[in-house]
Amino acid sequence: MNNRIRQILDQIMDLEHELHPLIEQQEARLRYQLEGKRVTFEHAAKDAHRKVKLGVFRWFTTVRPQNYLTAPIIYGMAVPLVLFDLCISIYQLLCFPIYRIARVSRADYIVIDHQHLAYLNIIEKVHCIYCSYAVGLLGYAQEITARTEQYFCPIKHAHKVLGTHSRYKNFLNYGDAEDLHGKVEELRSALASELKQRDKS
Repeated sequence: MNNRIRQILDQIMDLEHELHPLIEQQEARLRYQLEGKRVTFEHAAKDAHRKVKLGVFRWFTTVRPQNYLTAPIIYGMAVPLVLFDLCISIYQLLCFPIYRIARVSRADYIVIDHQHLAYLNIIEKVHCIYCSYAVGLLGYAQEITARTEQYFCPIKHAHKVLGTHSRYKNFLNYGDAEDLHGKVEELRSALASELKQRDKS
């Protein structure tokens, strides 16, 4: 990786660090606090939320017909999602210790907290929980796969890929064969270092 690319990546990381406090300030303006895994709102915010909540009967009258038609398909995907969750979790549980890779925490990716929003009715909450689970599961699986890719084949693609994982930027350039196996070993060592740091903390 040349110096200019490294500088740009460092600038991106600096901007991300700068962004986090700004997001926290915005969250403070929305008058909620995190207490462990629980989200609590100020009373005034809760009251304002309840006033805009759409009742279940009224909600049903606003649903588009195509949403009713596709609901069985959407919720039918719960079965393969849960099966995928089970498979990917068993995979990392059995294989990551052998590869000396730190396991990915599901709780870092699958966050279920929309049930605390008083402006959502029970059906909206169920929809939100389902979407949170599905999106979080895919992020969790992506990180497991990214760590596996870093171990076995950390090589970028010749074509631009949208939505690459966070580890991709450190992978070897396409066509860069110089000291391939040595560089792969370095990336494997980085995974082992992450495991040691996790064990220390």
